[in-house]
Amino acid sequence: MSLILASGSPRRSEILDALGIDHQVHPAAVDEVSLAGERPEDHAERLARAKAAAVSGLHPGRWVLAGDTVVVVDGDLLGKPRDRDEAVGMLLTLQGRMHRVVSALALVRPAGLENGDGGDGRLFSGTEITEVRFRPFERGFAEAYVDTGEPLDKAGAYGIQGKGAVLVEGIRGDYSGVVGLPVSLLVRLMEDAGRPYRFEV
Repeated sequence: MSLILASGSPRRSEILDALGIDHQVHPAAVDEVSLAGERPEDHAERLARAKAAAVSGLHPGRWVLAGDTVVVVDGDLLGKPRDRDEAVGMLLTLQGRMHRVVSALALVRPAGLENGDGGDGRLFSGTEITEVRFRPFERGFAEAYVDTGEPLDKAGAYGIQGKGAVLVEGIRGDYSGVVGLPVSLLVRLMEDAGRPYRFEV
């Protein structure tokens, strides 16, 4: 399979590379504001679907994959921090406790596929939830981490695959979902779309 990744996230691209899925990157421009009363799962899936649809319209006849990830604590959504102070505040909110990472994916099966497999332009989507527990730490530790620059473009202000791993005490669920592209969900969507994942030798 070759697809368009509707995301500028290098972490998502790296996961696709590791799986051997050929892809090109075309980030989607979508308003990521949350709707009143919207559940975190619905928010993430709605945005993933909107991103996939937007980029699919620019690349007719191509498979398109989009994703969205949010961190949830006390019912509040933590997206990407706007600045250093907000990043520090997010980390202090998360320290010493458990939070949920909601990752959604949307996969467009293009219409008119050349191989005649019945492509109809359908969009398949779903969410994966992983629980993450942070160890306790002080403000100075959070500030030092933020000053590395790593958390400023990540939901919840941390990257579990990088230096942010030292914040984590344990996880329950799909690690790749915390990174931003849950592999278990991707495989399920590919199966639903009639293009099961295959190991390439």
